[in-house]
Amino acid sequence: MRLHLPNGTQVRIRPIRSADKLLLADGLRRLSRESVHRRFLSAKPRLTARELRYLTEVDMVDHVAYVAVLEHRPDMIIGVGRWVRDAERPDEAEIAIVIGDAVQNLGLGTALGRQLAQAAVARGIRRFTATMLPENRAAHRLLEKISAELDALAPAAVAA
Repeated sequence: MRLHLPNGTQVRIRPIRSADKLLLADGLRRLSRESVHRRFLSAKPRLTARELRYLTEVDMVDHVAYVAVLEHRPDMIIGVGRWVRDAERPDEAEIAIVIGDAVQNLGLGTALGRQLAQAAVARGIRRFTATMLPENRAAHRLLEKISAELDALAPAAVAA
């Protein structure tokens, strides 16, 4: 999926790949401390090899993840969105999205959320959950949008 952000940035959203480990680690290093704290709820100076495997080697069934890369720099991840199915409640999944500081508040999180919602409905997910800081209003608003997208898509999938 390709999109143009309001600031003129051209972005491509694609499924994450195993080969993205170094790109993902680099993306974390480019995030501000505040963005890292909002995503991981604590300081996160680096991702371990085990975490990188978990985050990039996804099955696209129970663990779905997409990255946003710059169109002219496909080696630069500027956003990541994922959901992981709850093993005890298979129609639910925990969702997480992080957007690079330079492209926050430009609709990229919403675009990743739509992609995730479409993938969720296609795989039987009907509800998203998320762990967020109470003061992270942007994340709460984004989850509301994504949940509305999921609700809008789910009836169509059930009727099909």
